[in-house]
Amino acid sequence: MSGAVDLAAIKARSEAAQRAADAPGPAPGEYVIDVDEASFQSEVLDRSFQVPVVLDMWAEWCEPCKQLSPILERLATSDDGSWVLAKIDTDANPRVAQALQVQGIPAVFAVIGGQLIPGFQGALPEAQVREFIDAVLAAAKDAGLPGAAAAPEQEADAEPTEEPDDPRFTAAEEALDEGNFELAAERYQAIVDQEPANTEAAFALGQVRLLQRIDTIDRAAAGRADTSPDDVDAQLAAADLSLASNDVQSAFDRLLAAVTRLSGDDRERVRTRLLEYFDLLGPDDPRVSAARRQLARALF
Repeated sequence: MSGAVDLAAIKARSEAAQRAADAPGPAPGEYVIDVDEASFQSEVLDRSFQVPVVLDMWAEWCEPCKQLSPILERLATSDDGSWVLAKIDTDANPRVAQALQVQGIPAVFAVIGGQLIPGFQGALPEAQVREFIDAVLAAAKDAGLPGAAAAPEQEADAEPTEEPDDPRFTAAEEALDEGNFELAAERYQAIVDQEPANTEAAFALGQVRLLQRIDTIDRAAAGRADTSPDDVDAQLAAADLSLASNDVQSAFDRLLAAVTRLSGDDRERVRTRLLEYFDLLGPDDPRVSAARRQLARALF
């Protein structure tokens, strides 16, 4: 789940955001919920487009879980809706634990805008748990989550303000839903041209560009990648296919190796594609941090 960028996830991102926008937010006081495999999509992934969701992976037999869970529940209640605590019994929901690659419990994760953020494992003192929650809230605010503005220190009776939909984004999303990637790219590009600092439009544009490339990819060229290491088109096509099938590490390894081999304009094309991948996955993905370091070593 971490850093997933397969084609289904890319398209599902906007759909999940729309479902979250249409769904009612958590009722007052209902900030601690039990989640299972059936409700994971709606209560965790979709909900994370409204407010950050913190996952508490626990089991009845786990003694450290009994120390940590009350701390998380107390903080969730005291923070009054700025985040939601989703409790998942790993014994009852083994497939969720497997998908999250849980190695031991208690284990804590955060989900912001559909993206999984690793947290910590084991019982921690309340002060350290508070630090983690504060970091999650700051990341959610930076990501522009509408519910993230409800910081703990705000008054409980403050009226939330709802910003109207931006018609430019609506038009771009309509084109994307219709499968018209070229028109969607044009509309997102127009927003970026008008507002270079609009990170939401830039992120969406990167997603659409990947969809465009996959839709028209030269699979014959991709098939030559392993036998033609200096064929830039082949390397880029093969990397796109790996990324689209969620084999992120293979995509990174291929392009990092190409950067090391190539020079001039060819190297720049590969470097630019890597930067696009980094933006798609986001800075919280640990694979991005490692690949950035490798890219810096290769270039300098």
